[in-house]
Amino acid sequence: MTDSIISPPSDNVDTQVKIPVVSIIGRPNVGKSTLFNRLIGKRRAITDPTPGVTRDPIPERWLLGNHPVTLIDSGGVKVDRDSMDDLVAKKSLGLLAISDAIVFMMDCTEVTAEDRELLEYLRPYTDKIVLVVNKIDDPKREDLLWEYYEYGYQRILGISAAHGLGIEELEDTLLGMLDLVSLEEAPEEAERVKIAILGKPNTGKSTLTNLLVGKDISIVSDIAGTTRDVVMGSFNYKGTDFTVLDTAGIRRKSKVEEDVEYYSVNRAIKTIDEADVVLLMIDSVEGLADQDKKIANLIVRRGKGIILVLNKIDLLAGIGNELEAIKDRVRFLFPILNFAPITSISALQGQDIGKLLDMVWTVWKQLNKRVDTARLNESIKVWGEAYQPPRGSGGHYKVYYGTQISANPVKFLFFVNRIKEFPQIYIQYLKNCIRKDLGFTLIPIEIDLRERKRNPSLHDRGPKAPVNPTPQKEVKRNTGGKAIAKPKSTKPGNKASVDKARKRNEKQSSRKRG
Repeated sequence: MTDSIISPPSDNVDTQVKIPVVSIIGRPNVGKSTLFNRLIGKRRAITDPTPGVTRDPIPERWLLGNHPVTLIDSGGVKVDRDSMDDLVAKKSLGLLAISDAIVFMMDCTEVTAEDRELLEYLRPYTDKIVLVVNKIDDPKREDLLWEYYEYGYQRILGISAAHGLGIEELEDTLLGMLDLVSLEEAPEEAERVKIAILGKPNTGKSTLTNLLVGKDISIVSDIAGTTRDVVMGSFNYKGTDFTVLDTAGIRRKSKVEEDVEYYSVNRAIKTIDEADVVLLMIDSVEGLADQDKKIANLIVRRGKGIILVLNKIDLLAGIGNELEAIKDRVRFLFPILNFAPITSISALQGQDIGKLLDMVWTVWKQLNKRVDTARLNESIKVWGEAYQPPRGSGGHYKVYYGTQISANPVKFLFFVNRIKEFPQIYIQYLKNCIRKDLGFTLIPIEIDLRERKRNPSLHDRGPKAPVNPTPQKEVKRNTGGKAIAKPKSTKPGNKASVDKARKRNEKQSSRKRG
């Protein structure tokens, strides 16, 4: 892959318009993520009493007094570090140079070796630092704030991130430090293709993310579960801007023992709703697992585009048709995804990345495609003539007409004569026809059914009112003492029969009078 294929996201706005960057720095467990979530107004970063939960920097757009700002949460910096801690510290301290303001967080209950190390490391950046002393949530702790003036910083504030105390004062301080732009002057975010990368741990998700973005935004390690928070990056491919979301590896529930991993998995699943196309990363050496099927089901139920990505093909033995055999096995084990494209890459070697992004673009175009209602109904007629719906206990099922009700996800609404027990096999037939004839070959499709209401003027007239014969006036006759047989009664039928019976009775009565 060359530099000409993937580049940084396009910037069509005036170069003078710059969104300020504010980073939150500190040792582990001083409340950085809690403050981050408090400021942006949502639970974007995972918070947990366990030290070192946050690893990768998490950027988010934040409105500071109606001024757009990029706020970044960072991983905690430790003194006693292992290989993972070194990676986290390197990323966190790398934010100092690019930040316009730095929120340096400390805990009012203690000053540790990590705090002292950071105090010395941050000396060159004193002009853009706000020293924020957290966990001052009790009047008795307010006096503790004075002890922190000995470190020589000009701006020192006491807050409680958990309870929201002192947040307004912090915002006012940042407003006075930053060179802000108004919301109207800020560059509008152009439409982007959003990609989420999901899969089991250690399938190469972070490696692919870093390759696409062109820099190490996600920590890459052989340790399973390295990524915890959702890491976001951007890039441009063939003139189109893309956003990529790197997620934590998803394991079976029975193997998730820590709360941190539980929250990581939940955040990873929620990114499905934020994405347009999901890349399901599969280790081509280890093959498919049951967990991959469960992840795929979640994606399809949400109507998102899905591409099965066989990664690490550089580690295959190189036997003839080995890759094709792996793809055939995936198709066999994934019948529900017979529409989903399969592509093979090596994220580590940058192999076939262009083909993958071309496929992402094709899937995205189909997700946003709309079909004219007239064309759809012409097709429904043709499909019905080719294969008539099965017959049920109430007669043949019928599909009258349909319409596309949404794109991305793609949904159709079909009007039928009866919904109850409508054959699923025919719904699947309609889905296959839509994919084949209308150009939705690579994406999931949902069909909703609705019964067509009959016209009351034609069908719902109600029962006929009974027609009563015209009542006859009783005539008293002089019989001379003779018994007269009771006239034979006639049952009322339709109107013609009733009139005929009435005329016959009148004729008989007139003869007897004569």
